Amino acid sequence: MGKGILKLYVDGASRGNPGEAGAGFYLLDGDGNELLQGMRFLGRMTNNAAEYQALILGLREALGIGGDSIEIYTDSELVANQMKCIYTVKNKQLRKLHQKVIALLEKFHRYEITAIRREDNRKADRLANDAIDGVKAKGPK
Repeated sequence: MGKGILKLYVDGASRGNPGEAGAGFYLLDGDGNELLQGMRFLGRMTNNAAEYQALILGLREALGIGGDSIEIYTDSELVANQMKCIYTVKNKQLRKLHQKVIALLEKFHRYEITAIRREDNRKADRLANDAIDGVKAKGPK
């Protein structure tokens, strides 16, 4: 690994619940320099499932870069609290996504997940909505 701490901002969006959905993320190094950003159109799903999908996409990219530790920022209080085991994951679909996230997180030396205000996650939100609108992503999809 060897890249030190990475900072991952993620957001999922769904127009309707369920509805057309997208995922967006961007990754920063420990100094705050952007390493990459990505987005993906997800088809029809709930907002919570889109939030998890964005986290999965971002974690896969972070592992590809090779960070030792990761700090994750999401405006989904549900996802943050489920990942911290504050909330139980009752929904069957979300449980599967939750398990995928755990498997990815186990590959990092250390991780932390923080719920942030929606206003502090505008860029990831824009990427998720651009994915729904069919805008081409910069970097990996």
